[in-house]
Amino acid sequence: MYDIRWIRENQEAFDEGRKRRGLEPLSETLFALDEVRRAAIGKSQKAQERRNAASKEIGAAMKEKDTAKADALKAEVAALKDQMADFERQEKEAIAALNKALSEIPNTPLDSVPVGKDEHDNVEMRVVGAKRVFDFEPKEHFDIGEKLGMMDFEAAAKLSGARFVVLKAGLARLERALMAFMLDLHTDKHGYMEIDPPVLVRDDAMFGTAQLPKFIEDQFSVYSGVAGGEILETVKQHGKVGEIGYLKNYLWLIPTAEVPLTNLVRESILDEKQLPIRYTAGTYCFRAEAGAAGRDTRGMIRQHQFHKVELVSITTPEQSLEEHERMTACAEEVLKKLGLHYRVVTLCTGDMGFASQKTYDIEVWLPGQGKFREISSCSVCGDFQARRMNARYRSEKGPRFVHTLNGSGVAVGRALVAVLENYQNADGSVTVPDILRPYMGGMEKIVAR
Repeated sequence: MYDIRWIRENQEAFDEGRKRRGLEPLSETLFALDEVRRAAIGKSQKAQERRNAASKEIGAAMKEKDTAKADALKAEVAALKDQMADFERQEKEAIAALNKALSEIPNTPLDSVPVGKDEHDNVEMRVVGAKRVFDFEPKEHFDIGEKLGMMDFEAAAKLSGARFVVLKAGLARLERALMAFMLDLHTDKHGYMEIDPPVLVRDDAMFGTAQLPKFIEDQFSVYSGVAGGEILETVKQHGKVGEIGYLKNYLWLIPTAEVPLTNLVRESILDEKQLPIRYTAGTYCFRAEAGAAGRDTRGMIRQHQFHKVELVSITTPEQSLEEHERMTACAEEVLKKLGLHYRVVTLCTGDMGFASQKTYDIEVWLPGQGKFREISSCSVCGDFQARRMNARYRSEKGPRFVHTLNGSGVAVGRALVAVLENYQNADGSVTVPDILRPYMGGMEKIVAR
């Protein structure tokens, strides 16, 4: 979230950053909102000053036994009291309008981010490994899973509706094995602290990492179990919408463990010696997929509920870019150890996330689909989230906002998809990657039940 003072001091850079994202300049509109805020504050202050002065003049008039003057001043004070209540309302409305506008502005991309409109303009950085050569036509993961009798979309639909799955037997264990392997790798080798966070969070936490208010339609609330956009319309009818446009006092199912992990440092001042702080967690994640109608309707690529191992780093500004490279390498090692072919791309300005300054996507090769699919996004956010959370650290120059980073290390369901498609055999069985066999009780193959 931006500070209006920073925008005033860096107007050209701010508007240029929006232009690189394909957005219109906004600084003048924000300045106009800020002028309304300043004017409202000025009127309140002026009225308060006059009220204080008039109160003193009442005492002097009473001392001089000038009853008429005292009564006139008392009437003026009473009128000022009424005016001040109106001025305070105007001030609150002006502040809320400015804060709402600021909260909906995406982060400014770094200069190293390629300019582009969509995923077609992303830049490939490196390709790792080689495609497996099959002597048969490779199947997609859902065909493999259903033939094994261990991936049941029909049962899930009866329980919960579309975009859910019931995994059974060997595939249920494989998913568990993948998450345990990733967590062990990131804690034992990469130095991340494992956290078991809540998967229900308050709206302030969702605001802190920028899921709210802009992406409310992609979220689930436990209040009614429907997408946030539907709840918003319902609540609007009853006049219970929060000041900056999102719901107050509701619990939200996390779309990613980035939310609770990053918010562990909200409203705190850390010691610089503590940084960088590195957290990891394996959790369920929940997404409404409001903008994904008609896409990936079959299979496990785009689910409402899925497992993901998340990586979060809290750093100083000087450390953040190096930490971004490190985090991406940590996520890549998961795929290397699984023996999966993948590539790393830098997202262009038109494809990067709302809170990101720069994002690397790791895309794994899926032979059943015959293309690369995203399995991890690693982003550096600068102080964008820290300002929303008021997360700072003590430096020699005084308190400064931390920098935050987040990345998938990696999406467990998509890793399962990649293992199924890359390790499938002609007879319908799936070979278990060597690195996972200790987690699978020594099982070498998953075969039909």
